[in-house]
Amino acid sequence: MAGRKETPRQKMIGMMYLVLTALLALNVSVTVLDKFAFINESLERANDETSERNSRTIDGMKSAAKDKGNRKDDLAVVADAELLRAKTTEVISRLEGFKKEFVEITGGYMEGHEGDKRFINGKTDYDKVGNYMMPIDEGGDGKGTEMKALLNGYADELKELLKKNGASEEQLKSFRKLALDADEDEYYKEDPNQRGKKWSQLSFEQSPTHAALATVSEFQASVLSFETAGLDFLVKRVGLKDITFETIRPVIMPESKYVAAGTNYKADMFIAASPPKQLMNQTIMKYNGEVAPVVDGVGKVEFRATAGNYDENGNARKQILAEITLPQGGGNDTTFTDIIEYFVVKPVLQFQSTSVQALYYNCGNTMTVECQALGTQYNPSFSVTGGDAIKGSQRGEVTVVPKQSKVILNVANAGTSIGTKEFGVRSIPAPEIKIYTSNGKEVNLKNGVDYSTPSLVLRAIPDESFAQFLPNDAKFRVADCEVTLVSGGIGRGSARFGDQINLRNMGGRKGSQIVIEIKKVQRQNFRKQVEDFKKHTRYINISLK
Repeated sequence: MAGRKETPRQKMIGMMYLVLTALLALNVSVTVLDKFAFINESLERANDETSERNSRTIDGMKSAAKDKGNRKDDLAVVADAELLRAKTTEVISRLEGFKKEFVEITGGYMEGHEGDKRFINGKTDYDKVGNYMMPIDEGGDGKGTEMKALLNGYADELKELLKKNGASEEQLKSFRKLALDADEDEYYKEDPNQRGKKWSQLSFEQSPTHAALATVSEFQASVLSFETAGLDFLVKRVGLKDITFETIRPVIMPESKYVAAGTNYKADMFIAASPPKQLMNQTIMKYNGEVAPVVDGVGKVEFRATAGNYDENGNARKQILAEITLPQGGGNDTTFTDIIEYFVVKPVLQFQSTSVQALYYNCGNTMTVECQALGTQYNPSFSVTGGDAIKGSQRGEVTVVPKQSKVILNVANAGTSIGTKEFGVRSIPAPEIKIYTSNGKEVNLKNGVDYSTPSLVLRAIPDESFAQFLPNDAKFRVADCEVTLVSGGIGRGSARFGDQINLRNMGGRKGSQIVIEIKKVQRQNFRKQVEDFKKHTRYINISLK
């Protein structure tokens, strides 16, 4: 029982009513006030349709009771539904009487339009209806007190009738009072402009006649909505103890949908039965307390499997509490339960990399992590303890950048951790500093170079294995060096260079030596960031011949 139900048409009318009410505060034109006549007319039409629909509901209940043999319990429910219809009709009629009185006290109908509420003489009258409804102690006629008692009394009587038929307190909460003073209303009680006002003031004070008529029509709609919800509850009480099935079909539940050639296919076969579609749409299916969507009488169970206490075979035993509740009305619905066992298989992660056992410090160590058990649902995310993780463009691809001597790669799928792996971290091997002449020929340090050689080039050559594993991290260069000319065991002069050494101005002669002190070597990493590299050759001696 879900409280008031409105058709799209009623919702639209209600919205227009709120907008026009707001416009009233702006003292709008007569043309706009006329729109309230349209709102009232639309509300009255919608109310007539609801009333007819509720009458047909009771006719359907009578027919259902007859089909079941006019049992005593069912006939009692039908009698209460008819009593509810009579109470509703009485309240609607009395509210209609208030609307007739509003028209009369504001001047009646225009000539030639008798009975047509669109054409009334008092459409711009803001006072008479308000005075008629205001409390006596506020100087009014006090009729609002009578209407308030009528509306709230209807809600109370409806709750008692439903309670008699087994409605719970939770189900009855939706049938709140229809007419509340400002101090009782959650919306108005904190409003300094409305605090302390009576319900009749909130609803009718300074309302033009057409607005007052639409207001009463809105209350009639609320009464009919309550009746609809009450009848919905009572309908379920007819045939309360019956459980009928419309669809019966065989079901095969295999141990697994996948079977290897040469092995046995195993399954349980049984009959599944579903109630009629109308009842099935109201059936509630749950697994572990979660509501499952029901499609064609079948509940769809889907959830993310979580890790558990794995046994030696890598399996974790789990259970599902299955509940199916068939609606039979009055809180006496029948619920069937069962406990279903299943197993969560521990995912096996496969790490594929050119250097998977140990990674290189502050380098982009790219690897692929696969988990065949998850199939197409595998879409991992990564995090690293002791470093950074960069997710690759391909599924399962990750680049790990170690920042400590050990790192732990954490692998998760859809937010659930599925495994970790610890890696050792290697330091980057030092590059070998080699010297070349300007024509690209490598210098043989044992033989030296000709004293007339104009220039030399320093190159930092990465370790062959490291360069093969991580070519984007194996880019070194000599950034700073100091070159000293030594003759007769005495330094004759020094100069600073990068990786290009100019010997022309050093004044070298046969028998002299060039001493090269490597001051700084730099490395460009996979991010194309340049960093100083501390581990390298410090001194190189070259003889001039």
